[in-house]
Amino acid sequence: MEGRRHLPLVTALFVTCLVVSNIIAVKIASFGRLPGLGSLYLPVAVLLFPVSYILGDILTEVYGYGQARRVIWTGFFCNLLAVAAIFLGGLLPPAPFWTAGSYAEPAAAQAAWDAILGFTPRLLIASFIAYLAGEFLNAYVLARLKIATAGRFLWLRTIASTLVGQLADSALFITIAFAGVLPDAALARLVVTQWLFKSAFEAAATPLTYAAVFALKRAEGADPFDRGADFNPFRLG
Repeated sequence: MEGRRHLPLVTALFVTCLVVSNIIAVKIASFGRLPGLGSLYLPVAVLLFPVSYILGDILTEVYGYGQARRVIWTGFFCNLLAVAAIFLGGLLPPAPFWTAGSYAEPAAAQAAWDAILGFTPRLLIASFIAYLAGEFLNAYVLARLKIATAGRFLWLRTIASTLVGQLADSALFITIAFAGVLPDAALARLVVTQWLFKSAFEAAATPLTYAAVFALKRAEGADPFDRGADFNPFRLG
């Protein structure tokens, strides 16, 4: 389609980052220490999930809010499909000869599957709500700022939209997933550290975002402004 030749690739990258991030998020890794905040422990998904925000910026900047909205919902349903497939796969009884590498018995291999790929309803709800709120806020703020700045200061738009979207994502996910489980002080610390890390990732990637946005604008011949757009996240038309 004219003006959207590279949209399938951007969409595929966006969805891949989202689905893979949710799978690898089970591992908590040490990322050293932050001044004033102490040890930094984060899901390894923080290495990939912020890329979805960069791609979200590209989608809104090059293809407009309406197209970004469709891709955000596409990612949501693809992730839902992945979760359903993993859940159903876990319910099936293991074959008597399945040992999954170094595990001695099928029961041990099944336990490893459940530990790594298993999802709890609370974590799933937290993940889905945080994703939708964060991505739509990111797209909305970017689109509004593009109009307000007459298309200038891309760095300002991408960083500002990420600060808003990532704050909503981190705050909603941590609060819904761990409220009542972790102390309030620990919840606040997790929110702040994740927000700072993801936002710093976006800021560091600004040159890459610039290069991708301008290359796609030239290739697609598009630079939309969402004046008069319907920003309702539930409208897909």
